[in-house]
Amino acid sequence: MDEMMVGRLESAKVRYTELQEEMANPVVLSNPDLARKYGQELAEWEEIVTHYDRYLATEEEWQTARELARDDDPETREWALSEVSRLKEELEQLESQLTRLLTPTDPNDQKNVIVEIRGGAGGEEAALFAASLFRMYVRYAERQGWRTEVLSSSPTDIGGYKEVVFMVEGRGAYSRLKFESGVHRVQRVPVTEAQGRIHTSTVTVAVLPEAEETDVVINPDELRIDTMRASGAGGQHVNKTESAVRITHLPTNIVVYCQDEKSQLKNREKAMRVLRARLKDLYESEAHNAVQEERRSQVGTGDRSERIRTYNFPQGRVTDHRVGLTIHRIDAVMDGDLDELISALIAQEEEERLKEA
Repeated sequence: MDEMMVGRLESAKVRYTELQEEMANPVVLSNPDLARKYGQELAEWEEIVTHYDRYLATEEEWQTARELARDDDPETREWALSEVSRLKEELEQLESQLTRLLTPTDPNDQKNVIVEIRGGAGGEEAALFAASLFRMYVRYAERQGWRTEVLSSSPTDIGGYKEVVFMVEGRGAYSRLKFESGVHRVQRVPVTEAQGRIHTSTVTVAVLPEAEETDVVINPDELRIDTMRASGAGGQHVNKTESAVRITHLPTNIVVYCQDEKSQLKNREKAMRVLRARLKDLYESEAHNAVQEERRSQVGTGDRSERIRTYNFPQGRVTDHRVGLTIHRIDAVMDGDLDELISALIAQEEEERLKEA
């Protein structure tokens, strides 16, 4: 391990100790926002410090084994040499893990996410597949122990979704779901197809990190809030009470509509959560001078030629075109078994970051 890396690890231990002291500070304990901020940073440094302590302990064992490898006793030398080899391999693995942990990560990785799914090319079939993807992500969230909550939806008469927006709450949700942004292409025989022909349709997915109220400052004077009667499926309150809420952010013309709750107040709260996430995404894109490019890279136009992943039902396969991975378990994937796909994408991202580090 080179001196620069050792220096960064020693600094990490110092910062970890400082954060432990801060977390015991009454001022921090009395401030929930500050306590959460320090707690999240403490958890991040803890993994690095734990691995570094393991590295130092293993290195000490390795040095001891090297000394014993020069012992006069043949059996002791033989045992020590095998330990030297084993411990050397363990040190290399730990150093690799530490290099990965020290590589700068996306600051949004530990945030909750807002997922927006919209039918693209394909009409009713696209809306039906949007519903299938929604169920896939809900099942994946359940496997991870995360919580999901629908924020807004526009269902179709035959069980699909023109659009569904939902929250996923859980540590590290963005770090794994961010790779789902883009165009998802499906090839299958629609239930609406009488001739049994295979159709190709698309659905767009956008994954946005949740924005805290402190992340995005919204001027109330820049909002136009309209209330109206809900429409579509939704129970007895539909078309009887003005529970639906539409919020327009005038400077950006971003519009958010929520009608799923019976309470106007709850719909307004949900709409504001979506608006903050969209504004955060917009402002961060502007900071990189790529507003349009960022949005286009997230969801594209929904055209069939644009896709990050293809779900081919007749052949029972799912192909992720970014990493060239094909899985012949489409039923399992649609039931939320996404780990193989997501892990491959994470590995690719980590490899690229290591090259840049």
